Amino acid sequence: MNSADKKKFRTVAHTLKPVIMIGQAGLTAAVLAELELVLNTHELIKVRIRAERDERKLISVKICAETGAELIQAIGQIVVIYRLNPDK
Repeated sequence: MNSADKKKFRTVAHTLKPVIMIGQAGLTAAVLAELELVLNTHELIKVRIRAERDERKLISVKICAETGAELIQAIGQIVVIYRLNPDK
């Protein structure tokens, strides 16, 4: 994905609300299953990660690796990810 596409997705994501919150339990199998469902439905989502800075980075990398999504933006506790749904 090139920088122009990422810029377009950041613009669209600005008005979105976080649809998934990863809390104290961290990235569990249930959270990953919900992420798969939401990414299939919406493609572009915001995720709130309630953890320390280093742990947030590790969780966001793991989310992208597990779901096949691409990290668009990470600001504070909010991460914007995108995965194309080929069925749409």
